[in-house]
Amino acid sequence: MRLVINGRFLAQAVTGVQRVARELVAAADALAAEGLWPSSRLVAPPAVDLPSLRAIVAETVGPLSGQAWEQLALPRAARGAWLLNLGNTAPLAARARQTVLIHDAGAFDTPTSYSLAFRTWYRLLQRAVARSGARIVTVSQFSRGRIAAALGLDPAAIAVIAEGAEHILREAADPAVLARNGLVPRRYVLAVGTGAAHKNLSLLAAARGFLADRGLALAIAGRADPAVFRPAGALEGAILVGRVSDGELRALYENAAALLFPSRYEGFGLPPLEAMACGCPVIAGEAGAVPEVVGEDALLFPPDDARALIAALDRLLGDAALANRLREGGRRRAARYTWRAAAEALRDTLPETAR
Repeated sequence: MRLVINGRFLAQAVTGVQRVARELVAAADALAAEGLWPSSRLVAPPAVDLPSLRAIVAETVGPLSGQAWEQLALPRAARGAWLLNLGNTAPLAARARQTVLIHDAGAFDTPTSYSLAFRTWYRLLQRAVARSGARIVTVSQFSRGRIAAALGLDPAAIAVIAEGAEHILREAADPAVLARNGLVPRRYVLAVGTGAAHKNLSLLAAARGFLADRGLALAIAGRADPAVFRPAGALEGAILVGRVSDGELRALYENAAALLFPSRYEGFGLPPLEAMACGCPVIAGEAGAVPEVVGEDALLFPPDDARALIAALDRLLGDAALANRLREGGRRRAARYTWRAAAEALRDTLPETAR
């Protein structure tokens, strides 16, 4: 087979990077079943649950795991084929015979968000991958510029593929998550993210009094991986929902008065797009790739300006027509982002020898 897909993401906890990898593989498999994706193998570390695929062959190879598996076992398994890496990292031994999807330059641009070991390894590895001549792909124009600056590349050499949003509508909403956390429809605002510093969730503390005066709760979904992200501290008074299923997250989006997304740095910004797909109005920090993704269908504010955040909340909660416009406009915008289109764009970045 001419293409091998790095399945290390299957052994990792599902956050945004792993979500993207899983959705791209599923969309690529659907294209392959139609003869529109090259003959491929998905190669994963031992003892992982392989996805059910129709046209892409999935297998495990061992006996290593983690970075050792990716650097040593994977390039042997991919010998003679083009290697497609979907999770920011790649084996150095594959050199120029591979594509690497790098989501952002966070390890360079927001070092305080990551552990020392994590950011040091990412910087070393990604610089070496870039010097080897591997093809780099990313998910936004913003990330293309930042990755090019960090790795000393010509931005024109980095291809851009957008992400999709329809996965959040795949599972039926599970409203039990509301009752379990004491949430009442339209009487809470939602935040989604890890505790990483760049997610800027601490800014939401400034809105607590405003929300309490209006009888609204603040709910936060998501959980940080301490091996990757440096903790940014707890947010007092918030309802910490923790990690949720897609069905639970859909219910949280659909019943929230708004999604608050104050991030200072995003390579793409998947939660705002998911919220839009569910008809949830979005208030987001005007930073990173978020303005590029949400366009005019969200309210944006400077991510370190608490007064601007509260003003945006006040405007949205006090204007039903505005809220409805954002719901409908957000749905239309989200519908333009599909995983099939992302997989097609990714396929088109592959060299002819891999197609």
